[in-house]
Amino acid sequence: MKVFLVTHGTRGDVQPFLALAVALRAAGHQARLAAPASFAAQAAEHEVDFAPLDEGPNRLLDDPAAREAIETGYRGVRGKISALRTLRRIKPLMSAVLRDLGRAAWREADVVVHSPSLPAQHLAELLGVPAVLATLQPGWVPTALFPCPMVPLPRLPESLNRATYLAVSGTLRAHAGVANAWRTGELGLPVRRGGHDVLHEADGADRLVLQAFSPHVTLIDPAWPESVRTTGFWYLPAAASWSPPPRLSQFLVDGPPPVYIGFGSMAGQARRTGSIVAEAVRRAGVRAVLATGWGGIAAVEDSPEVLVIEAAPHDWLFPRMSAVVHHGGAGTTGAALAAGRPQVVCPFVADQPHWAQRMHAVGVAPAPVPQQRLTAERLATAITAAVQNGDLARRAGELGRVVRAEDGVTAAVRTLEEHLAGEGK
Repeated sequence: MKVFLVTHGTRGDVQPFLALAVALRAAGHQARLAAPASFAAQAAEHEVDFAPLDEGPNRLLDDPAAREAIETGYRGVRGKISALRTLRRIKPLMSAVLRDLGRAAWREADVVVHSPSLPAQHLAELLGVPAVLATLQPGWVPTALFPCPMVPLPRLPESLNRATYLAVSGTLRAHAGVANAWRTGELGLPVRRGGHDVLHEADGADRLVLQAFSPHVTLIDPAWPESVRTTGFWYLPAAASWSPPPRLSQFLVDGPPPVYIGFGSMAGQARRTGSIVAEAVRRAGVRAVLATGWGGIAAVEDSPEVLVIEAAPHDWLFPRMSAVVHHGGAGTTGAALAAGRPQVVCPFVADQPHWAQRMHAVGVAPAPVPQQRLTAERLATAITAAVQNGDLARRAGELGRVVRAEDGVTAAVRTLEEHLAGEGK
């Protein structure tokens, strides 16, 4: 089986696809990953065949307007205006990404597995192979059971739940012009009605959807079709060549387990956030490892109680922490769950409030601390609860064993094997 994996975005969007590529190779299959060029080194560390794509919308991570959208969480009039401005700027950037994707097309592929961030179903049509949608959070498959987790809406009557998913499909349609130009101009395919529907084939048949998260921590709808498979999280182990920097190893042995604090690529007001985090650590009286990531935290320096790093593999680092403070991205949430450590979730946008609410609901985190209301006092209180509340620690350990046992990437590989066998490939 030859699987062409396609995704775009930051670490949380790419790393699960790397994990799937590694699992496919371990099962005796071939996999090639198309993702932003900045992930070439990480792919090489894991010996994954890699096709680099233009950085596209990632270029906006340092853009003031994009940061403003993140800071507001897309809420209120100001947030909506910022989101629309950002969306308009994304369209031309996506053209460069799609151009590279067309050139990177793996002609020998048996299947294209892609995230919703790129309309790779058109490429699968060109190659004459099935397209499989891989989602890292709920919200792409409509249900009447709960509102779309990626839409910041007040509580609505249950009868309106399904309608909230129109916002997500509307986001995909917003890029239809760019996708159509790519489909007709570069791929040479005719315009097709319904071609931007990622859930269905041209004849209306359900596409296979792999949901890369755990049904034990977020709701799933038993009425979803058989084509929707919730596999469990896709975990990428640390590369065999990776070893911790001596300063990190030394910090860990110099005192009690520290708290991890990192907000990934959610830059926002990184300097303000850094000041709040430093003061919260002091108030809580804990040691901390602060990960600057793609700019989520800035202006914090090393001290006897704080070690500042850029990043480290979560599967290695998190089990050595007393608690994990993060932004609520699906990948970081899954890694913290697998580590069996209590969490403090400080969500910004998109699916992050959903994961923050779910971690509190399943008993592994205190109430969320949204970034818009982040203060040193609130964060210190939440950190203290995470490291001192025995019930949170016990529940985190229990749930960690459950999600590790799911082995989501193996389940995904098995599902792809069954799917292609059914397709006669």
